[in-house]
Amino acid sequence: MSHSLSACTLLALLTWFTTSLLLCNGFPAYQHHHHHPRFATHNYRDALTKSILFFEGQRSGKLPSNQRVTWRRDSGLSDGTAMHVDLVGGYYDAGDNVKFGFPMAFTVTMLSWSVIEFGGLMKGELQHAREAIRWGTDYLLKATAHPDTIYVQVGDANKDHSCWERPEDMDTTRTVIKIDSNSPGSDVAGETAAALAAASLVFRRCDPTYSKLLARRAMRVFEFADKYRGAYSNGLRKYVCPFYCSYSGYQDELLWGAAWLHKATKNPMYLNYIQVNGQTLGAAEFDNIFGWDNKHAGARILLSKAFLVQKVQSLHDYKGHADNFICSLIPGASFLSSQYTPGGLLFKMSDSNMQYVTSTSFLLLTYAKYLTSSHMVVNCGGTTVTPKRLRAIAKKQVDYLLGDNPMKISYMVGYGPRYPQRIHHRGSSLPSVAAHPAKIQCSSGFSFLNTQSPNPNILIGAVVGGPDLHDRFPDQRSDYEQSEPSTYMNAPLVGALSYLAHSFGQL
Repeated sequence: MSHSLSACTLLALLTWFTTSLLLCNGFPAYQHHHHHPRFATHNYRDALTKSILFFEGQRSGKLPSNQRVTWRRDSGLSDGTAMHVDLVGGYYDAGDNVKFGFPMAFTVTMLSWSVIEFGGLMKGELQHAREAIRWGTDYLLKATAHPDTIYVQVGDANKDHSCWERPEDMDTTRTVIKIDSNSPGSDVAGETAAALAAASLVFRRCDPTYSKLLARRAMRVFEFADKYRGAYSNGLRKYVCPFYCSYSGYQDELLWGAAWLHKATKNPMYLNYIQVNGQTLGAAEFDNIFGWDNKHAGARILLSKAFLVQKVQSLHDYKGHADNFICSLIPGASFLSSQYTPGGLLFKMSDSNMQYVTSTSFLLLTYAKYLTSSHMVVNCGGTTVTPKRLRAIAKKQVDYLLGDNPMKISYMVGYGPRYPQRIHHRGSSLPSVAAHPAKIQCSSGFSFLNTQSPNPNILIGAVVGGPDLHDRFPDQRSDYEQSEPSTYMNAPLVGALSYLAHSFGQL
């Protein structure tokens, strides 16, 4: 059996289906207080399947025998040898062949949160979601194997970007970048701790041994993040900037990491840490963006659950902090500070805007769930916003992504009748190894980048950066801001699609 047949998979195979669902989920489907609407314009279940399948196309390392994206092959099999460590595996974050630890950890955190909140609704996709998480955590365990050290990048982005080549042909230097006590990185370390802690909850029932390993490692990594404080891009600027520079500082990751460890371990020291340090770490700041760099809004929503659902009174303020974030999104509310395109898409940034659409939609649906279970609403300066309204806003964003937009195009590759044909992605745009066994050299690949032909390999489920502020999308391969997919765009969408597929009776 292939390495990827984890204990979770075996359990699912060896036990009755129903018991395995209960054992392996640990997340019974929460009860809805409303009936399934009769009609959905989208097949959210199909989109869910594809959104998870995408991660198989981003895998680095030795691919398992059950790999479904078959145009990909093994790659990066000597990653880590430059530093005499095993760093084989993990994910390429987007359309190139570098492994960046910061967005990879955030991807794992968001995939895990998707399963924690909505895994009970995923049915047959739950196993695939777990495998996607485990592909990431297996790598993060390797990257954190040595105390007070995290290997945060494999590959030299500048050299990598001067080539257009398949991951299978990669011949640029696989430089290994690390943080340690001399060159700290509380941001990437805090996010890595969050990822390991969140994933430990996913595997708690079906692989307790693995879950405990993840939780123990998360605690150790968080201790390192907190003890040696600093932004990783200070010491590693020439390697990580401008690609995944830490713009928002590291305070948000310390709060986020502590929030996940509090949730995963129930150890009172993390609640104490949050109570003592929350304000200095920026709990009340008005930065209403959530993505790979800034975790404040996510931490507020996560901590509000402890107050709303678990009744942890000392976290009362986080309901207000979370409400402030939500109010910044509500069209018509006096606190609205978000921009929308004429077609109705939330617009935060011209580069890879869709990541903010998927992450915000996930937070809206998750917060709606917490509010519903505690019979609460959001107050936006005299405007009362119900959970139902939050769900409607999130649904509208996801529907836009899937094709309800002025261009009548789905921004998920392989979903719907029209979708991007020329995504900025090396493996997708170059002939596969099966179709073209000979190596394609570094610079000769650029002839494929510059053609108008559709990509030969369809990276099913990939969500691209999306349209501009005026709902326009040129579908040009060279336009990485709009045409490049990334793991952190898909990760929160997995949870949102699970909720929508279930609420329309498709799962």
